[in-house]
Amino acid sequence: MNNFKKKAATRIAIVSVALSFIASTVSWFVAREKAESSIVSLAIEESGRILHQNKAINLSSSEAKEHALQAANAIVGGLFDVAEIYDNHGIRLALAVTQSGAFVELTEPRHQAPRYTKVSYESMHLPGGLWGLRVFVPLHSSGDMTQPITGYFEGVRVVPEWQHRQILASSLTVATMVGLAALLCGMVTYPVVVSISTENEQKTLELLDSHISMMEALGRAIAKRDSDTGVHNYRVAWIASKIAEKMGMNNSEMQSLIAGSFLHDVGKIGVPDAILLKPGRLDEAEFKIMQTHVEQGEEIVTGMGWLDGAHDVVASHHEKWDGGGYPRQLCGESIPISARIFAVADVFDALCSKRLYKESLGFEETMAILHEDTGTHFDPAVMAVFSGMARGIFDRLQSSSEEDVQKLLEAQVRRHFAI
Repeated sequence: MNNFKKKAATRIAIVSVALSFIASTVSWFVAREKAESSIVSLAIEESGRILHQNKAINLSSSEAKEHALQAANAIVGGLFDVAEIYDNHGIRLALAVTQSGAFVELTEPRHQAPRYTKVSYESMHLPGGLWGLRVFVPLHSSGDMTQPITGYFEGVRVVPEWQHRQILASSLTVATMVGLAALLCGMVTYPVVVSISTENEQKTLELLDSHISMMEALGRAIAKRDSDTGVHNYRVAWIASKIAEKMGMNNSEMQSLIAGSFLHDVGKIGVPDAILLKPGRLDEAEFKIMQTHVEQGEEIVTGMGWLDGAHDVVASHHEKWDGGGYPRQLCGESIPISARIFAVADVFDALCSKRLYKESLGFEETMAILHEDTGTHFDPAVMAVFSGMARGIFDRLQSSSEEDVQKLLEAQVRRHFAI
């Protein structure tokens, strides 16, 4: 399983578990509330029927207390354990309780006079782990809700243990099903996400591969104008990437370094052949023209999107640690680190390689020149890292053909460009 799939699986699992927990909790409360509402609705319906039968809806007559008491006694013991009936002024006319209701009245008495206008209920957590529901019902003449309120009925139902267990079991079943559905959704989502991501990744890699191929072709084309082979770009980019790895560069920085290494001399495309290919030493005027390849290179890579990272090497690969380079005479750490690394790799490869106008130098002679220029041309910190690995790099390149060098760099590209 690759890194993306691991991340996708982990994140989907976390989200699924979180959603499962949230959905299960919500569904638990919804199911419980629905069960409560069902009990309350049934109780209200039953109490309303009895209140009508016992004429307790009309509490303004001289027999109001008698009717209220008859209704309360009829209601209690069925769905209710406490039945209270009040007149329209909030004065209690009747109270009837069961044994459980007496316990409620003792532990949870209600002293507030009723003033509500709508049917409602509240859940009660009673001592001893008991659970009760208190309903509040405004009474209207003939049960017509448009008529003035003639009184109030309040009832308490202590939910029996068997019904409590039934509600809990039902709520738990609903919560479990919802939780499992959330987890199942996550399991089904994962392969879909991976499939879509794989398609996108393939297209991205194809696009990236074409970009890299274009970068290589452009780098080779420029190198061909300046030498008899384009392998220099492969060698110097590989050397620079190995140094950068030792120095802890990340993938984004490595991509910029590799791109910059390939295109460091891209500005030479604007230098006349008479100067670029001149076999002898350039005079001062010609050298100034040659120096313009840096600025021309900057102009070429700037705004190229995926190659914007190459800018640091292209713009600064001729700067020197002591400020004696060009075009901006940058010095020290004001020179981008990628350009400082590239400078070491570039000069090392130039000295070790045979060119039309020079023979290659041996390892000891090459390193002597690099050490002599450390602190003036080269960053001492970069040279300290490179010195410990230079021999291995030299031996590897000396025994490698052009094709081998291309494969070495290809491995680095695939590693750091995540191909």
